[in-house]
Amino acid sequence: MALSIGIVGLPNVGKSTLFNALTKDQNAVAANYPFCTIEPNKAIVAVPDRRLDQLSDIVNPQRLQHAIVEFTDIAGLVKGASKGEGLGNQFLSHIRETSAIVHVVRCFEDDSIVHVDGDVDPLRDIEVINTELVLADIQTLENRMTRLDKQARGDKKMQPLLDMAKRLLDHLNTGLPAILFGGRESDDFRELTKETRLISLKPVIYAANVDEDGLGEDNEYVMAVRRFAAEHHAEAVKICAKIEEEMAGMTDEERGEFLESLGQSESGLDQIIHHGYHALGLISYFTAGVKEVRAWTIERGWKAPKAASVIHDDFERGFIRAEVVAFDDFVGCRGESGARAAGRLRTEGREYLVGDGDVMHFLFNV
Repeated sequence: MALSIGIVGLPNVGKSTLFNALTKDQNAVAANYPFCTIEPNKAIVAVPDRRLDQLSDIVNPQRLQHAIVEFTDIAGLVKGASKGEGLGNQFLSHIRETSAIVHVVRCFEDDSIVHVDGDVDPLRDIEVINTELVLADIQTLENRMTRLDKQARGDKKMQPLLDMAKRLLDHLNTGLPAILFGGRESDDFRELTKETRLISLKPVIYAANVDEDGLGEDNEYVMAVRRFAAEHHAEAVKICAKIEEEMAGMTDEERGEFLESLGQSESGLDQIIHHGYHALGLISYFTAGVKEVRAWTIERGWKAPKAASVIHDDFERGFIRAEVVAFDDFVGCRGESGARAAGRLRTEGREYLVGDGDVMHFLFNV
């Protein structure tokens, strides 16, 4: 499995500049006018994880394989997008395919870059986008309720789903996203939203995009975005998309030195990816052999057989046991043989909950 993130926001907030930085290639058009991104651009990006380098130094594999994130750069939405304004419904449908949303918000002043509403106001911009996403969900839910109403007349078992849909619709009509709905843990809610794939149910990371001078102390715009995110149980990251783009062509060493000169320990892009993992409850485990050292993405709380399935379905079906070394033990013992000799290699069965950073070897029947 891979994390899938859609990049959204009003026109001219820095989405395509950010996308250029993500891909380390100028393959998204960054132009100073609305709707320059006509088709959604997709990019596969490696998940930054220093633990892989430590494993590689020990094992010296032929290949190093990071976990990946798929980013989709979605054209700028405007007020009325849910009704087809701008490039509306087409792009709302692309957001439905993602696991999480990065909402880029402009938090800098620059008269040379036109703002679609004439001035910089991040909270207004956030409200415009969020309203369109909620309105799109209302339309989707109303269509689903029409079908549910017909089904409930012939099958009383469908009535609880219809009741849940009505409660959720009342919630959305207050302007609040589905992710803040109080009944999310119920089976009826999960069944209802499995088909509807509501956009406002997705975790959101607000990316407060500043200029070069804004990377130090938070300006008033960034502080407003952070407060809004905290109030809505969302993540917030401060980035400078322009600097991220400039760093795209640098080596890891050059990038590290450049970030240090800016007083930063981690790039904004790395922060976005890590926040995305946190928001979706994702972790990584590793396999480490001479042919390949690799990170595998799973959901926190998965048991060993399910975790093995991301390598191959046969691993889950024929699971026998797993040999597990905690990451710190693997590094401290300088590899699997050292961990085995030190008694740090464990044999785990079907009920084992895989931990973040576990180095694993699966035994299975074909």
